[in-house]
Amino acid sequence: MKILVASNNAKKLGELERILRAAEVAGVELIPLDQAPTYREPVEDGRTFADNALIKARAGARETGLVCIADDSGLAVEELNGMPGVLSARWAGRHGDDEANNALLLGQMAHVPEDRRACAFVSVCALVTPAGEEHLAEGRWEGTLLREPTGDNGFGYDPLFLPSDEIAAGRSSAQLTPEEKNSLSHRGKALAQLVEVIRRLADR
Repeated sequence: MKILVASNNAKKLGELERILRAAEVAGVELIPLDQAPTYREPVEDGRTFADNALIKARAGARETGLVCIADDSGLAVEELNGMPGVLSARWAGRHGDDEANNALLLGQMAHVPEDRRACAFVSVCALVTPAGEEHLAEGRWEGTLLREPTGDNGFGYDPLFLPSDEIAAGRSSAQLTPEEKNSLSHRGKALAQLVEVIRRLADR
């Protein structure tokens, strides 16, 4: 069975490949977006991560006739009522400007005390079949917002995120190896919840 992964991010595809391999799910071929039939990608104008994940997965399944998996993710800061949330990638106004996004968030949280800096990386993964079957799974990676960027690995808000798993060691997400991050990450947790759905579809 072929599954379209509605992303050109090789890390996302690799993460799902490792999860399926560890669960011994056979008979599945993952197809990245750039190897699928070309179609116009939809506008991600949902109000929630689930909305945007479903928008992408529905479009992929409809346009290619393949089972499609898509995710939407971002950083949710409790003090900001869950923002940046779905606006994470464009928090400072321009999509994908990590430095500006981080600087703006640090400025907004500059005077917030340590006991109110809780945050979480959140990922919602959607799986949609051409027949219209839909599944959603959410993964959360809890942590604390640091006061300055720390570490050179990762991307986005990784340098500002101190995972709850790493408080004793004091390592930000940007100081973890890719393997360590994958084993803890929000996306990995969400994808793992879809394993049995994928196994069932592959066995049909």
